[in-house]
Amino acid sequence: MSFLSNSLFFKRLPIALAIIVGAYGCNSNTSSEQTAEQAQPALVKSADFNADSAFQFVQKQVDFGARVPNTAPHKACGDYLVATLKKYGWQVVEQPFTATTFDGKKLNARNIIGSFNPQASKRILLTSHWDSRPFSDQDSLLKDKPVMAANDGASGVGVLLEIARGLSKEANKPEIGVDIIFFDAEDWGSSGSEDTGMEYSGFCLGSQHWAANKHNPNYTAYFGILLDMVGAKGATFFKEGYSTQLAGDVVRQVWATASRLGYSNYFIDEAGGAITDDHVPVNKVARIPMIDIIHTRQNNMSKTFFDQWHTAHDTMENIDPKTLKAVGQTLMQVLYQEAKDQPL
Repeated sequence: MSFLSNSLFFKRLPIALAIIVGAYGCNSNTSSEQTAEQAQPALVKSADFNADSAFQFVQKQVDFGARVPNTAPHKACGDYLVATLKKYGWQVVEQPFTATTFDGKKLNARNIIGSFNPQASKRILLTSHWDSRPFSDQDSLLKDKPVMAANDGASGVGVLLEIARGLSKEANKPEIGVDIIFFDAEDWGSSGSEDTGMEYSGFCLGSQHWAANKHNPNYTAYFGILLDMVGAKGATFFKEGYSTQLAGDVVRQVWATASRLGYSNYFIDEAGGAITDDHVPVNKVARIPMIDIIHTRQNNMSKTFFDQWHTAHDTMENIDPKTLKAVGQTLMQVLYQEAKDQPL
């Protein structure tokens, strides 16, 4: 997918896609869709997603400080993520790598991979980035301050840690394989319009590394879901453009599941812009269909994301357990439906 005006712009810049809106049935009420709705299988009983626990997982990451690569808080938080996954019985692989940023810095980074039911052949991949942006370039006053990244980073990780905890304590565990990847070095890219000469303007370094060097060379997954900025109050998740183009069936399944659970006020049944994010190299290089659940605003080019995006104010007071619940319970339901081979 080309970038706007053939230039590499700041991370997650919405791009107008040549998509026929009707192909994705954003607001259609045709009889065929009504028939499909009536034919949907019953919801499988899934594990409950504990929003308060997820909130505490977000808080714990923020308590370390900004998780900027090459800093002590970054290392300490990474160690915590590894230990937490192991505590819940997940098989853990660490993937250290050296990344070079758009401004020439060398980062000591690591992707963290946890596996549930590692022998299962059918696998679902869940991901989020765990690093913090080193500068608040969208802040009017504190541009040199690192981003605390409560929402842009920690929220997705918190949801996935709670899923890991929830699956581990279930007496009747779903018979499906689940892999969680916490991508590192995602958020050290150029937000300017200049051509850095780097893929994705220097963003998504961890996912690019993993996609080209999978922790298991033969690894594949049935599909994947990326979480990014999934904790803000009143968040809205439109159907992201690359996701719809490259993994449309997964988009429809996830949004249909959210709707049936009563979360359609978060998961908006409308097409959104195309966002450059970690799911793009996973789709294009690793060849795993992956979607992006990401907070965006429709028809608001001045503020595409949440108000505190890439500022020093991306802090815990803006995180809402209700949003974490909507995302986490939807993902948990998707996993259980897949385990019973009854996707919605």
